[in-house]
Amino acid sequence: MGDFGGGQSLCTRMRLWELPDQYVLEPTDSISRQLLAIDRSNGNLSTLGQLPLSASAQVPHATIVFGLAGIVKLLAGTYPLIITGRQCMGTYKGSPIYRVTSMRFLNCNRSLQNSTSQEKRDEAHFLALLKSLEKTPGLYFSYDSDLTLNVQRSKEIGILGGSPLWKQADTKYLWNRLLLEELIENKLEPFILPVIQGSFQTIQTEVHGKEVAVTLIARRCTRRIGTRMWRRGADKDGNVANFVETEQVLEAEGFVASYVQIRGSIPVLWEQIVDLTYKPKIKAINYEDTPLVVERHFRDLQQRYGDVLAIDLINQQGSEAVLSIAYGSAMQKLVNDSLRYIAFDFHRICGHIHFERLSSLYNDIREDLDKQGYYLVNAEGKILEKQKGVVRTNCIDCLDRTNVTQSLLGRKALEMQLQRIGVFEASECIQPQDQLDEKFKLLWADHGDEISIQYSGTQALKGDFVRYGRRTLQGLLQDGYNSLARYYYNNFQDGIRQGTHWNVCLGCHGSCCGSLHSEPRHPFTFPVEWI
Repeated sequence: MGDFGGGQSLCTRMRLWELPDQYVLEPTDSISRQLLAIDRSNGNLSTLGQLPLSASAQVPHATIVFGLAGIVKLLAGTYPLIITGRQCMGTYKGSPIYRVTSMRFLNCNRSLQNSTSQEKRDEAHFLALLKSLEKTPGLYFSYDSDLTLNVQRSKEIGILGGSPLWKQADTKYLWNRLLLEELIENKLEPFILPVIQGSFQTIQTEVHGKEVAVTLIARRCTRRIGTRMWRRGADKDGNVANFVETEQVLEAEGFVASYVQIRGSIPVLWEQIVDLTYKPKIKAINYEDTPLVVERHFRDLQQRYGDVLAIDLINQQGSEAVLSIAYGSAMQKLVNDSLRYIAFDFHRICGHIHFERLSSLYNDIREDLDKQGYYLVNAEGKILEKQKGVVRTNCIDCLDRTNVTQSLLGRKALEMQLQRIGVFEASECIQPQDQLDEKFKLLWADHGDEISIQYSGTQALKGDFVRYGRRTLQGLLQDGYNSLARYYYNNFQDGIRQGTHWNVCLGCHGSCCGSLHSEPRHPFTFPVEWI
């Protein structure tokens, strides 16, 4: 199986034929000469040279689909996940980027009729969970470009021409990594489609008569995935909850510039058990290896990004103080010339409306930002600048305060880049450019909302400041509504979503599921990345 010929291109459009005994994916874009058949009884894969004739007089049903995101195996059935809807969101590295708008699991479980009653009940339970995952938000893919690698990292790795996208991909950000295993084993290259979870927004405008395009792409890490109150802090390997890499890409006058930031939960061992209170108590877990966990986390960041500037925005008093103390104490033992830690009490300094006071933080770290720099390449492909470090920002959820701060740093980076390539004069800023200013604010506001929805279920708080540059009455009211919605999701919805980890993940031993003290209940092959 797998002798498709014609290079490594991915199928971009297929007919899904639903025959009595098999599903058949027929490429319609001439990428592959062969069809992929999936047995409806057991999910076995095979290739066909042509569509089989149906013994029935009835014309088989066919629909147009846009990709095979992978295959899930449960107790008795196999369930391929088909991308049935897509929306083009713009381009990245010169390639169209699509957002998944709808997905559908195919049922290949006819062998279930020979199972016991208990097995049938278990299968039905897990299948119901699968159905809820068809609505997973924030999934993106490209048929031509690797979305898991930022521009600079892609250049540094030096991807070989003709290499399949799944071989290029950074598994840290590959949402459907485990789902693709059977397709990879069978060398079904034209059907192996990498997918990321995160966000993708792009704007285009004119500045001083020159075309300018700015893109934001977020990549959500798959190593400690989960929902807000049910997934906090770090695991013992140093992986943290809600870890997201955000890349801001500028294209203008033949230049391409990239600026990367990261966010992630406070990298100590802590949890916040849902107990129906509005703000559950934060509990730091004082394991002896906590310092080692923090060290592992930042060692990984330094290997990947270079110098790290860690900005901690949480409250240094009140309920969050326990984390402020734990994090600050751990960082005191690690800080050096390539790792700096700054505690900035966002709520005490900025309150609920004076976010312009973030300028004091910017002034404090400006020298670090200049040292870290950004990536820049000219029209001839010559590298003019490299980003030599990264800013890591966190608050409690790494959503609201974090997005406000990251949007400021993104704005400052864009101004420096536009000045560097001659679109702006020296010291010129974005604010007087009305179109660019308005679109840039919307870009970051939409970015923050999408990341927030994936982790908390609601749009980001404080989004009016990012969107309009000021706090508004409507924004304050919306924050109140979203806070109540988060309370509802935390207590009555997110446990079910996180429960999918418990019931069906394989071999996580508590590192990705529930509290730090728990064990998974059933070792079934269901990928953690799906929640």
